[in-house]
Amino acid sequence: MIQLSRLSRTDWFGPLLATILAIAIVRAFSENFLSSFNIQVLLLAIAVNALVAYSQMIIIAIGQMNLSVGAIGGLAAISFAGAMEVWGLPAPIAAVLALVIGGICGALNGVLIRITGISAFVITLATLSIYKGINLGITEAQPFYGVPDSVKSFGAALLVGPIPWLVVPTALLALGLWFMLARMPVGRFILAVGSNEHAAGLSGISVGTTVIFAHALSGMLAAIAGVLVVARLQIGQPSIGDDWLILSFAAPVIGGAILAGGHVSVSATFLGVVIVAIITQALVLFNIDPFLVQVVLGALILAAVGLNKLRARKPVGQGRA
Repeated sequence: MIQLSRLSRTDWFGPLLATILAIAIVRAFSENFLSSFNIQVLLLAIAVNALVAYSQMIIIAIGQMNLSVGAIGGLAAISFAGAMEVWGLPAPIAAVLALVIGGICGALNGVLIRITGISAFVITLATLSIYKGINLGITEAQPFYGVPDSVKSFGAALLVGPIPWLVVPTALLALGLWFMLARMPVGRFILAVGSNEHAAGLSGISVGTTVIFAHALSGMLAAIAGVLVVARLQIGQPSIGDDWLILSFAAPVIGGAILAGGHVSVSATFLGVVIVAIITQALVLFNIDPFLVQVVLGALILAAVGLNKLRARKPVGQGRA
């Protein structure tokens, strides 16, 4: 009982129970839910959406928000596809270029926030418009179709059974993020700045450098997500990233992230992505209007924030001598 009580206080326990329950319920009403094809579709969605969620999670960790996650991912995606089609660059070099662009866009967010002192909400709202405008200016709202066969093959290849290769970079990055936040000084600095920026500064942490690093990392994660979407869709669509905003907040919040900063969980955020993917897939299987996905995501965010506030409250009597 004591161990169960300890598990219930972890960030991942609740989302894990919700994931198992969701799988059981959807499987009971649809025999096709756990088919090989459906599992592959779910994993493809999870591979991209997890990176989108981690891109926002790392900003939530420093107590800020990034509204330009989708715009950065979209700009990186069309840069990746355009560099291969227009300039004939090899796919690895084009991917590195996309990551550099994502990192620069993210770092620019951090620099503007630190220099101006304006809130991250306002800065990233403005850069969202700027990055999206650059995207449309480059593409003239037309897709890049010249994606090489090697990239198309990677996007459609299977590792084992229904498991696609696209999950490999996501899994490696998730492991790297966990290690960074749990074991590396820079991860501790990020959480310290999110918990109390003033105290972090007094303890010798460079708050400005930490904020800029977090935003640059967020931009690179969004860029990798954009590259994976190009590989999956086999086309460089200017609309990539347009619908990432709600999702980017939903999964970390479901995973117990505190929006004020200082507390995030890589594993629980991943489970939040899985829950959202299952619900989205269930709506498709049950022929429910896909536009309801946004309604469901909004309701999940409200429910998760409410539950997190309830968990944060101390039981009556706790803390008394």
